[in-house]
Amino acid sequence: MPGRKRPPTMADVAHLAGVSPMTVSRAFREEASVKQETRRKIREAAESLGYVLDSTAAGLSSRKTGFVAATIPSINNANFADSLRGLTEGLAETGMQILLGYTDYDVAEEERLIEQMLRRRPEAVVVTGGAHSDRCRRLLANAAVPVVEIWDQPEEPLGAVVGFSNAGAASLMVDHFVEQGYRNIGFIGGDSSRDTRGLDRRRGFLRALREHGLSDERVLAYGMPPITMAQGAEAIEALRARWPETEAVMCVSDLSAFGALSACQRLGLKVPGDIAIAGFGAYDIAEHANPPITTIDVSAREIGARAAALIIDLLEAEQSSDLSLVEIEPKLLARASTLKG
Repeated sequence: MPGRKRPPTMADVAHLAGVSPMTVSRAFREEASVKQETRRKIREAAESLGYVLDSTAAGLSSRKTGFVAATIPSINNANFADSLRGLTEGLAETGMQILLGYTDYDVAEEERLIEQMLRRRPEAVVVTGGAHSDRCRRLLANAAVPVVEIWDQPEEPLGAVVGFSNAGAASLMVDHFVEQGYRNIGFIGGDSSRDTRGLDRRRGFLRALREHGLSDERVLAYGMPPITMAQGAEAIEALRARWPETEAVMCVSDLSAFGALSACQRLGLKVPGDIAIAGFGAYDIAEHANPPITTIDVSAREIGARAAALIIDLLEAEQSSDLSLVEIEPKLLARASTLKG
């Protein structure tokens, strides 16, 4: 019929809103991952054009599961809990939920979990760390969904990365010890290669000692990760028995540092008068210890929040992967447990 107007299409809405037709399609599904501001802009464009969603066509589109798969190495680590909180809060506006897997620092268990999770077709995957089995890397590379590695800066990233250099973070502590005048410096970490982030901290710590011309022999590997308070207490006693001249010690985590601090106090050692104690992670327990424990803050909650923002952007851009890097800057929190004078 001449002069008959065609109804507005999804492409028309997309053009007016400045997004892709796929994003328009997602915006009309409440469970889909679309930013609230983008959804509002699209619906305003649809309203102004008089667009009506074709529910028949919409029903033929691929259904979304509405969840993001995430793996963490420890369920009793406050840092990883904070990262999950940031991830959950960041995804809240999309309606997506977290499907959580606990690897216990075991790459074989991570591989098993990833395979199980991918069978449920997550919209994205978040993995802690950059060390994976070869098969896990293949599974993630072929998942056709955004993959975000957090808490690390892998040499060969699978997709997007939100992390920091654990080695660089540990070197900040060596610099602090040296500035305070300590020369006989030690490190307490886990007795396992499974905690690759802990190993990176140790490598960075020892490299920084050598750069300052100091001995790197005072290293004690003690306990399976994650190292507990009790293991930290036992480790500091073992380290002092072997190297009694030790003036300052960095522990791989704040929990082990708190255990070491408590052991020193039981032994009648003054902290930092007789020995300085530092940790890693900026746990609440470090701040409220007596004396408060010097630590490294890596903004654990921000890591999760930035990962969520990346996932949303990648999904809205309809990309399956992106090699973008969001670098978190570790901060030294110098407290009374290491400060002289």
